[in-house]
Amino acid sequence: MSVKEKIIEGVLLLCAAVSILTTIGILWVLISESSVFFARVPLSEFLFDTQWTPFFADKHFGILPLVTGTLLTSFIAIAVALPIGLSIAVYLNEYAPKSFRSTIKPVLEILAAIPTVVYGFFALMVITPFLQQIFPQMAGFNALSPGIVMGIMIIPMISSLSEDALYAVPTSLREASYGIGATRFQTSFKVLVPAASSGIIVSVILGISRAVGETMIVAIAAGQQPRLTLNPLVPVETITTYIVQVSLGDVVQGSIEYQTIFAAGIALFALTFILNNVSFYIKKKFQEKYE
Repeated sequence: MSVKEKIIEGVLLLCAAVSILTTIGILWVLISESSVFFARVPLSEFLFDTQWTPFFADKHFGILPLVTGTLLTSFIAIAVALPIGLSIAVYLNEYAPKSFRSTIKPVLEILAAIPTVVYGFFALMVITPFLQQIFPQMAGFNALSPGIVMGIMIIPMISSLSEDALYAVPTSLREASYGIGATRFQTSFKVLVPAASSGIIVSVILGISRAVGETMIVAIAAGQQPRLTLNPLVPVETITTYIVQVSLGDVVQGSIEYQTIFAAGIALFALTFILNNVSFYIKKKFQEKYE
């Protein structure tokens, strides 16, 4: 092996080590700090109590309301982004002229460059008043508006990755489908989409992770009222919003209220880890089915 190759190998190894060490460092901080919290709050209360009121006189430390708010806004986002993003990907790959495809993809990706705080104010000032005309009982802060806007935000990610997955499907599959008399629509959704399902699921995994970790949109438009509900028309609070709320500096460092951010952080880490592994399992099953 030449000296140049050894240097390249060493640089690549260093990059991999930095990634691993960063993850270990994050876990160490979360575990070491949250252990102080769990020394004072039983794990059973944290996991199963249905109230989250660390700043009240009657303190409760049940993470379920925050988890519910996080999952509710995230699944609304995926429900918006997946059908629209997949439809865009199919259109760009199968219907659109090549010149239009090369033009529209960069335009779509501009959405990903818009600051999330702008999306948050768009949800609060535009989407919420519009939805209140349809649902008069909707509160000014709610889960539906930020969920929809988060879905709009992650459309470029899902459409771009899905389109790349569809583009990678061998041409022979298309030709075989057309050869037996299938229409373009049938070929797109009954042949190409199943064949590219692993790549599409990867885009959904990334979309869910992006939505679960979103902060500014839900902080501005969802409200800061932790409640155990699946009603998207009322205010909710997500895990990330709560961490931002406590991190503003109004809470005494070292107090039980301050330690809750690390407990919430490790819950968010665990939630993302579980969602990613479930998605990976689904992706693996799809790959086995269509291999």
